[in-house]
Amino acid sequence: MRIVLLGPPGAGKGTQGELLVKKYKIPHVSTGDILRAAIKEETELGQKAKVYVERGELVPDGLVVGIVKERLAREDAASGFLLDGFPRTPAQAEALDASLREMGMQLTAVINVDVDTEILLERLTGRRVCRDCGATYHIKFNPPTVRCVCDKCGGELYQREDDAAETVRQRLEVYRKQTEPLIAYYKEQNILYTVDGSQEIEQVFADIIEFLQ
Repeated sequence: MRIVLLGPPGAGKGTQGELLVKKYKIPHVSTGDILRAAIKEETELGQKAKVYVERGELVPDGLVVGIVKERLAREDAASGFLLDGFPRTPAQAEALDASLREMGMQLTAVINVDVDTEILLERLTGRRVCRDCGATYHIKFNPPTVRCVCDKCGGELYQREDDAAETVRQRLEVYRKQTEPLIAYYKEQNILYTVDGSQEIEQVFADIIEFLQ
C-alpha cells in the first residue's frame, strides 16, 4: 500500500494514519519528521534545507521532493508507505509522481478525510493544554475532572493561540485553498477517496479499509 493521507487540522488524520500504519505494517512518512532528520543527519539535501530553515523560509519544493524520495528509497518502504503532510500542492504531487515512476512505484490511493468546518471548529477550539506537563484535554470530548486543572499534575489548563476561533478559521481557510486543486488533481487520476471524518473513529477506519480492499 502506497497511500497519501489528506485532511484539515482536527479531521482525525493522525489517528487514521496510526491505524493504517499498524494494519498494513508500513512506515509513516511525515515530511516534517524526515526534514528534521535529514538536517540532523547532515545529509547533502539536509544541509541545503538547513539554510532555508535557519532563515525562517519555506524549503523549496525540489529539496522537499528530494528528501522524500531519499526516505521512500529505504528498505522499510519497499512494500509501501503512508505519506502525511506531503504533497500540499499539485506541483508537489506531479514531482512526487515523477519520483515514484523513477523508482518503479505508483500511489495506491489518496485518502481525503473530510469534516465540516463547524465540527472542526468545535474540535480545535475546545482543546486545552497543561502549562506544566503538556497534557492535552478537550472541554467536550475529554474534559479534566476539575475545570481548568490538569488531572495529572494539577497544573493550569489554557487555550493555545493556535486554537483560538479566529486563528482556527484562518488555518482552515488556508488549508482549503491549498488543497482543493490537489484534490482535483488526484480525482482526475481516479485514486482519490473522500471519507466522512465526522463519524466515529472506527467507522472512518472501516470505510477507508473497505475502499482500499
